Formats: sequence, C-alpha cells, structure tokens
Amino acid sequence: MKRDYYEVLGVSRNATLEEIKKAYRKLAFQYHPDRNPDDPEAEQKFKEISEAYQVLSDPKKRATYDRFGHEGLNNFGYNNFRSSRDIFEEFFSSFNDMFDDFFGFGRGARTSAKRGADLRYDLTISFEQAALGAQVEIEIPKEEDCPECSGSGIEPGYSAETCSYCGGTGEVFQRHGFFRISTTCPQCGGMGRINRHPCKRCRGKGRIINNKKITVNIPPGVDNGTRLRLRGEGEGGSFGGPAGDLYVVLTVEPHDTFKRQGQDLIVPIEISFVEAALGAKIEIPTLEEPIKVEIPKGTQPGDVLRIKGLGIPYVGQKKRGDLLVEVNIKTPTNLTKKQIELLKEFERLEKRKTKNRVKNFFKKAMGG
Repeated sequence: MKRDYYEVLGVSRNATLEEIKKAYRKLAFQYHPDRNPDDPEAEQKFKEISEAYQVLSDPKKRATYDRFGHEGLNNFGYNNFRSSRDIFEEFFSSFNDMFDDFFGFGRGARTSAKRGADLRYDLTISFEQAALGAQVEIEIPKEEDCPECSGSGIEPGYSAETCSYCGGTGEVFQRHGFFRISTTCPQCGGMGRINRHPCKRCRGKGRIINNKKITVNIPPGVDNGTRLRLRGEGEGGSFGGPAGDLYVVLTVEPHDTFKRQGQDLIVPIEISFVEAALGAKIEIPTLEEPIKVEIPKGTQPGDVLRIKGLGIPYVGQKKRGDLLVEVNIKTPTNLTKKQIELLKEFERLEKRKTKNRVKNFFKKAMGG
C-alpha cells in the first residue's frame, strides 16, 4: 500500500507550494542515488518522494488526490509518472540554485515581480446550499502592495539611495579558493538601496493588510471537504507580480430531515399500519417542493421507495441522484375501546384464515 504523499514529504495537508518544494529539495539531495551508490533503500525513497512531489506540486493532481486519494489519481488518468531523475534534474536545472542549497550561500534579494501567496478559507454551509448551490459572501484579510507608495515602501516625493556598501547590487562577494561566493549585502538586506524616508502608511514595508469581500459561487452537489479555487483572490503579488489563489474548503452542516448517501437523498417517513396494509397516497418533502407518493399495499417496515432524479446533483452535470424514501410503520397507542374490539376481531379473522390455510394444506397433502 502506498504511503500518504504528505507523509512522504513530511508536510501538512495545508502546506503551500513553496513548503512542498523546500521539503522535496531537502529530501531529494539526501536520498539521491549519486550520493547513495549501491543503496537500494535510498533509491526507493528517492522514487517515492519524487512521485509525491510530482502530484503535490501540480494543483489539479493535488486537488484530485486530496479528495479521492491514490485511487482517484488512477481513475482520473494521473497514473503516468515521469522518472525520478527527470523530476530532479528539472527541479534543480540551475547550477546556482544547487550550489546555494548545498552550501547555504543565499543570493541577494531582488525586486523582480513575485506571485502572491495562496490563501485558505474554511467555509461552513447549509445542507441545502451544498445540494442546490448558492452564492455566499465572505470577507478575508489580504496582504497587498501599499497604494500610497505603490509597494516601494518609500514616502511619495522621495527616492531611495543607492547602497554604498554593495554599490547597488544587493550582493557582496568573497573568494574561497577557486570559488567566488556571493552573499546578501548586510547593509541593505539585498535590496541594493537604502530607504531614508519610509512610507508612513505601511511604515516602509511596502505592504498592507486589507479586508476584501468576495462572492463564492458554490456549485450544486458539493460535499464535505470540497475545495473551491478562486484564481487571483489570494494575497497580492509584489513588484507587479500576479496575485495568488484562494482555496475555499467547505464543511456541510447536517440536516434535520434529510441524509446523504453519495448523490442519493434519504428521507424517512412514518405511516400507520392501516396505510401500510391498504396502501395510501402521502405527501413527502424534497429539496424543492413536497410531492405526493403512492404507498403500495402490503408495505413492510424498512421498505425503501426509490424516486428517480430527485436526489443531489452531480457537480458540473445536469444528472441527479435519487430520492430514497425509508418507510417506518407506527404502532398506535392509547387505543379506544372500539379500536381494541376491531383489532381483536381482525386478529380472530387472521387466526381463522391461518387455520384454514393449514387445514387445506394437510387435506391436499393427504390426497383429500
């Protein structure tokens, strides 16, 4: 049995893409076959972590895995994995990145465009909203570029000074034998500039927190744990970069009447023993309007009546599950004298019918 991919990489189920990449980088170096020659256990671990990274680094594969597990990847056609070495070489295609990770020498920070972080929002919805779909407004705090300084962190009307220590490069260099190593400038923190006049609104950070109202469109048929992705509704990017995404994770409240079984809807009803014996037409609730249902003669306790197409919709389809009516027969209490007499008469007739049936059986058996 395959191990859980999150467990393989040692990250939580809420881990960001950056956390997943960082975990994979560390483990890939540790168990790479070139660093562990003739070690089949290390090679197996390397294949395992590469497969886990290939799924969790892909938003579509990850969403499928989160909801349906390993079996879901097979059912949705995601069972063709690239070789572990291909993934490793693609991930560490830059020699500079490999060098930095092995020896811990970080390069100076850059002011190039960066994508904003993804956000998660846990939303509780009603049973009806999950079954029929809805629009729900939520409010989330989002980090974005300060509108006062346009994300520069500098008070309008001023400009930053070039760092005299690194000459504006954000890096300082040291020689170690044949290697020329760059490290982040300690004076400007890798920015290459010194901000003498920080923006008053963001205090020089260039970023602020704003609450934003967002309308979430919930499609009909969702269930507990469904994740909805809202593109561009995560944290704002920096230096002109795109915003991240917002993932809304749904929790569905239970219903007082209905229960869910996949896309089928279950509703229990109570009828009298007379209605069960003679048949009846009764009204039952549905997700929309109540409907009339014919109870067949001789209905027994626990019988289930199936009504096609009145269940829960399949997400993204016009098809719906069925409505399953579970029949319970109520035994009457506090009977009147007349009712007791009638029931006794009914019992007497039933016994006579049973006696005659037995009598006729033996008569036929004896050839009479």
